[in-house]
Amino acid sequence: SLVDERKAAYRQAGLAYYRPWIMLITDGGPTDSWSAAKAAVHQGEANGSFAFFAVGVGSADMGVLDELAPRGAMALQGLAFRELFQWLSQSQKHVSASRVGDQVPLPPTGGWATV
Repeated sequence: SLVDERKAAYRQAGLAYYRPWIMLITDGGPTDSWSAAKAAVHQGEANGSFAFFAVGVGSADMGVLDELAPRGAMALQGLAFRELFQWLSQSQKHVSASRVGDQVPLPPTGGWATV
């Protein structure tokens, strides 16, 4: 809902924007019901409202993350957070150099993640 609110504010101000990215980084699993979150993530991805990325660290419940993330979850290798954020930075550079609405190929995850 926060992403929808921000996009509405941009539209109201007449500003173009890129599809927002939501990054979930976790080392665990859900402690409550997550079916509504799963439905919202899958609907948002299907509608092109946002791009959702799930990254599991350490003992994260990768089965749950794979169900939650339509494009599949990524498992962080060790503590490669620097590489993760470098990938995120490079990805955003690719996106910001494109035109709004373009499909942009992302750089490979290299040595920081397994998919």
